[in-house]
Amino acid sequence: MTRRVSSPGAWARCLTLLVLGAAPVLPNGVEAQDTLTVRIRESQRRLEEVRAERARLQRSMEDTRARVENVSAELRNIERQLSASRAILAEMDLQSEATAQRVEFSTRELVMTRERLQENHAVLNRRLRDLYKMGPLHAVRVLLGARSFTDLLNRYRYLRLMANYDRALVIRVGELETALVLQNQELQQSLRELGTLRQTKLSEVVELRSVEEDRQATLRRFRGQEQETRTRLEALEADIGRLTDLVADLEARRLEEERLRAAGPARLTEADAGRLEWPVAGEIAYRFGRERRPNGTVLRWNGLGIRAPTGTPVRAVQGGTVVLAGPFEGYGPTVILSHGRGFYTLYLYLEEIGVVEGREITAGQVVGTVGGAGTPEGPHIEFQIRSPDDAGTPQARDPLQWLRPRPEGGS
Repeated sequence: MTRRVSSPGAWARCLTLLVLGAAPVLPNGVEAQDTLTVRIRESQRRLEEVRAERARLQRSMEDTRARVENVSAELRNIERQLSASRAILAEMDLQSEATAQRVEFSTRELVMTRERLQENHAVLNRRLRDLYKMGPLHAVRVLLGARSFTDLLNRYRYLRLMANYDRALVIRVGELETALVLQNQELQQSLRELGTLRQTKLSEVVELRSVEEDRQATLRRFRGQEQETRTRLEALEADIGRLTDLVADLEARRLEEERLRAAGPARLTEADAGRLEWPVAGEIAYRFGRERRPNGTVLRWNGLGIRAPTGTPVRAVQGGTVVLAGPFEGYGPTVILSHGRGFYTLYLYLEEIGVVEGREITAGQVVGTVGGAGTPEGPHIEFQIRSPDDAGTPQARDPLQWLRPRPEGGS
């Protein structure tokens, strides 16, 4: 929206045009007037450059602040990640300690079981040696040595019980040893996995700490850039103040020389406030002054926006000299009239221009036609009035205070 707001740079260029297109100068003052004009133009060019640099630095500082906020948020996120990682490591330490105790307990059980197995194996081996020495017919001899049928049954039952006992002992010991070995292997594997996981988490903490250090360094760098930009902006503000004072001084001197050599009175004065005809009939698109948009943007209007169909004639509100009739950056085809003694009227967003620069025109004469079709407000013109302040510098005024009550059809 800056194309419709008279920015300091835009008004500086406009002021140059107003200065160059002021009232006629007597021949004996041409050289002095040209010198002043050149100095004003050069000062305003420098002022424009400094203001452009200030705008660039302000945008850079805003970007830097946004990046600083993003980095700060990222640092807070990293801190939360570090806290979570530390909590995970603490839990894993507890699990590792418990697992180590389980492994130690299982190892003791395994040793005790192996000792029992060794004892049982010794017993079993002795029995096997005894059975071997007694030979494969020992059971037959035991059965045949029975003195009665009852004794035979008892001996058979005894031999069967001994065989079942020996078989069960071998199976039970083997199963127990196998189970303990598997359990020990599983515990050892769990311990290795926990160790690996712990090492991984430690590496993650190291990585997060490294990232945090990088972000802290970036944050310090951005803050340094912000401070450097702020310092540069302060210097630019001082430069702008000095250049503005210089332009005002040059303009005051030029106006003084113009007043000394001016021919005739001004054709627009404070007495005309509230008596001027409207340049075009139509609805008000926007009013002079500050306007706050719903999105929070604040615009500064230096003129009055008047809607009208494209091609509608636009008329001069008062007679004067055409000091600009051509394109003006940000406003398209533009006509500026000088009415003498620091009074100017501006007709912006025209479609066609109907006057010639340097010519005198009368009140009511067509200066152009309504344009502005490509703006958000649609077809309209912007009408501005500039009058001198106490120092003689032309300042934007509220056009509604100078125009008659709105014509029929206005809103």
